[in-house]
Amino acid sequence: MGPEELVIRHRYEVLSIANDILIGIWFVIGSFFFFFETLTFAGTCLFVIGSVEMLIRPVIRLARSVHLRRYQESGSGGATETGYDF
Repeated sequence: MGPEELVIRHRYEVLSIANDILIGIWFVIGSFFFFFETLTFAGTCLFVIGSVEMLIRPVIRLARSVHLRRYQESGSGGATETGYDF
């Protein structure tokens, strides 16, 4: 695994972690909003945003996989895809 491949993996890992943090933030704030009837609509919107971000998780993994495969097929990398789950 070369340094370029490590940089690619690190970027997608950071993107995935940031996405997971945002998912948690939306769901926690949305949960608190449900304690107040006047904020129920806003809470529902935050739950929808969190749900959409959960759909982004596999897109990030797919993009990482495609990016690494293209990098490896170009002859720049020699390592095979490992099972990192981020």
